[in-house]
Amino acid sequence: MINKIVTMLLIITSLISCIGNKSNERVDSDEDQTVESILQSNDGDMFMLIGTYTSENGSKGIYVNKLNILTGASDSISMVEMENPSYLTLSPDMKFVYAVCEGGEKNSFVNSFSFDREKGLLTPINFQPTIGADPCYITIDSKGENIHTANYSGGSITTFQVNSEGIISAANSVLFFEGNGPDSVRQSKSHLHSVMYSPDGKFIFATDLGTDKLYRISVLDSPFEGQPSLQQNSLKEFSLPSGTGPRHFDFHPDGGRFLYLLGELSGEVLVFNYNNGTPDLVQTIASDTTGARGSADIHVSPDGRFLYASNRLNADGISIFSINTDNGLLTKVGYQLTAKHPRNFVITPNGKFLLLASRDENKIEVYEINNETGMLKNTNRNIYISKPVCIKLSSIE
Repeated sequence: MINKIVTMLLIITSLISCIGNKSNERVDSDEDQTVESILQSNDGDMFMLIGTYTSENGSKGIYVNKLNILTGASDSISMVEMENPSYLTLSPDMKFVYAVCEGGEKNSFVNSFSFDREKGLLTPINFQPTIGADPCYITIDSKGENIHTANYSGGSITTFQVNSEGIISAANSVLFFEGNGPDSVRQSKSHLHSVMYSPDGKFIFATDLGTDKLYRISVLDSPFEGQPSLQQNSLKEFSLPSGTGPRHFDFHPDGGRFLYLLGELSGEVLVFNYNNGTPDLVQTIASDTTGARGSADIHVSPDGRFLYASNRLNADGISIFSINTDNGLLTKVGYQLTAKHPRNFVITPNGKFLLLASRDENKIEVYEINNETGMLKNTNRNIYISKPVCIKLSSIE
């Protein structure tokens, strides 16, 4: 079915409560440029921000830990209360943190926090409704001026502007999508699952699990204040193999020459050559071989030599691939069994550790990466957090 897209300009003057209360993309950022300075000035210490699913007797919000990227050791620093902060992003200067509140039709929001990078403390600033149920992904541009949320149940992408103080404006555009896929249960409608900027910042790309589509939308160079940052009528659809159920994707660090997309339902990694906004499918390779239909997250190592993909629901673990850096093609070299329901994971900027959020075993596992083979070794330095689902890293001032 051909997807339809509708742009809405919105002025919102009343809000519903989802704000946090203080308690005990590739874009250019400090993290991209300071691996050496992290090792030199902070003895390898970084802050780790952890998004969770909250509950009455479990997690309460966003947690901040200190992580040493030389040893894998971690210490708890602080926590700020917020309902279901299931995905986070940091501003390019890392002064602000933006988090989605995944709360159904009535309680779906994007929240803003200032981030004290000396003490590791988050302070609430403001919040806005996403006008689309269950936001599950959030991204920000390289200037730190526009954020976008992918709304899973709403089948939409919402755009907000943020100012120099981290204040989020009311949503200035919502793009709604329609369609379905072959799975009558999981693909009965559009389900946006991730949204990211292209490496050059000219486009945003978004995955639609419900329709087996990858969307591309052009970005305005200089949007007028209060107006959408996305060009109207610039939507381009790329059809994926039927039943893929696209979830997350990542660009290769070598100028984004290759794009790697993970199908949640197919359990496959799709490899694309990427050139000036156009992905060209060149390989499909299995990540999950058990048919569990629960693949989750995907990342390329900082040196561009390996790719990792997490799989849930059966044989929980991480697939390990080597990358041919000439043509981007993958070779599966291993599989690391993990704790139950591995979701999001992050690789430290020095490429030494992979930190994996295990939602159902209430912990983050710390794996050491073999620099020669890409294989993983569990350090058993578990970080115990209730229902962790997202991990982000920040340098320390």
